[in-house]
Amino acid sequence: MACLLFAMAAQAQPLADRSVTLEGETLHYSIRAFAPGAQVIDPATEPEPTTALNTAKLLSLYLTAGKVEDAALLSTAPRRRFEVLRDYKGAVGDEDFKQVYSQYFQPQNRLVAEVTMGPRSLLVWHLRENDRYAGQYYVQVEGKVFLDDVPSIERFRLRRILEAIRAGKVSIPPQ
Repeated sequence: MACLLFAMAAQAQPLADRSVTLEGETLHYSIRAFAPGAQVIDPATEPEPTTALNTAKLLSLYLTAGKVEDAALLSTAPRRRFEVLRDYKGAVGDEDFKQVYSQYFQPQNRLVAEVTMGPRSLLVWHLRENDRYAGQYYVQVEGKVFLDDVPSIERFRLRRILEAIRAGKVSIPPQ
């Protein structure tokens, strides 16, 4: 029964193709909404990093356990990601580090959508405490999905779409 609930929670709409003109440039993208609870992590399994959502879940599992090295390996710039995480963990301490990285997966927050442009994805979260949208960037490389830590024009365009979502210029499909 628990597996069925986790499978239902992770369901998402199919991708819908859209376009928006921002600052004179027309951006073509796909978007899908997630059902409430999509970010719930099944404690009985460790997700495979084959989708942006699974990589986000795996990243959360590693970071909330303080596994900085494992988390860094999920990045397109693992050495730099490791250094940033290690330094941050050293500055705030183990418990605050784990708490910061569990924020997205707290019950009051919710994964609302995935925006894609080619192999790149933006996961859009609604963080209830600040009533704001936050984003995480991912990229698919050879069948695996990694945290996208390398600047690119596509990532810049996804950031513009996130800003448009925040400003109400791009809507998230209802789930």
